[in-house]
Amino acid sequence: MFIKIRKNCGIYMEHNGLEKRHLVPVTSNFLINLNHIAEVSFYSIKETKVRYDLEHREFNVPVHTRVIHLQMSYLYGSYKESINGNKARLVDRCYYKLYFMPDEMGQYESVRSQIEGLVVNPE
Repeated sequence: MFIKIRKNCGIYMEHNGLEKRHLVPVTSNFLINLNHIAEVSFYSIKETKVRYDLEHREFNVPVHTRVIHLQMSYLYGSYKESINGNKARLVDRCYYKLYFMPDEMGQYESVRSQIEGLVVNPE
């Protein structure tokens, strides 16, 4: 099953392919395959955080920004053969964080409800 993320000026994304603490705005629609997600977490930013755009300009992520953190399965990871000069194998799992700014218009609730609709909660 796929979930569609629609382009929106109130949504930003962070992932492994970016430098640390960099966010990019979602400027086009894309799909996320829920079958490849291992873990999902939902949370809100409790204090203003400093992040950077692709031109390394600083901007603030405001309080009450909602985040959906998608940790992909181990099949979607990269392998590093040497770590600090020692031969080893490290799996760096891919992840995506979607930041929904406080003034974003409702897509957060839609995406969250779709994901939670797939969760089995036996009582």
